[in-house]
Amino acid sequence: MGRRIDFYDDLAAPEPNNLVPSVNVVVTNETGEILMIRRSDNGNWAVPGGAIDLGESLPEAAIRETLEETGIRCETTGLVGTYTDPKHVILYTSNGEARQEFSIVLTGRAIFGEPTPSDKSREVRWVPREEVETLAMDRSMRLRIDHFLAGRAVPHIG
Repeated sequence: MGRRIDFYDDLAAPEPNNLVPSVNVVVTNETGEILMIRRSDNGNWAVPGGAIDLGESLPEAAIRETLEETGIRCETTGLVGTYTDPKHVILYTSNGEARQEFSIVLTGRAIFGEPTPSDKSREVRWVPREEVETLAMDRSMRLRIDHFLAGRAVPHIG
């Protein structure tokens, strides 16, 4: 498996060669904990998510990606925001793909399942809100989670 390297406003970043619509989901359980994964490709913590497949709706992709990466089935419940900053470039070393950020972040509620790692997540767990800030993660993921935790009345558009 290749690595994922995130660049932000970095002159050393490769020129983007792809733009892939993706979704992330901030899933919570009945006690308000947040479902987090430790990514296999870079070791950072994140909320589940991935590319939206052709023929798939945004909520369908959110539910599928969450289940695939975590073993948790969820339902979507809202919108945190859109994240399309061209200064954020993501390099996938396995194939040389350099993506410009394009992610829609939804909220979700866990329905059933047990946290289970996958090939994309080497660790999956429910994290109390007050502990999320202690986890190592990319600045763009931190921004998305901070927007969720702030309980903003309107979604972030960026």
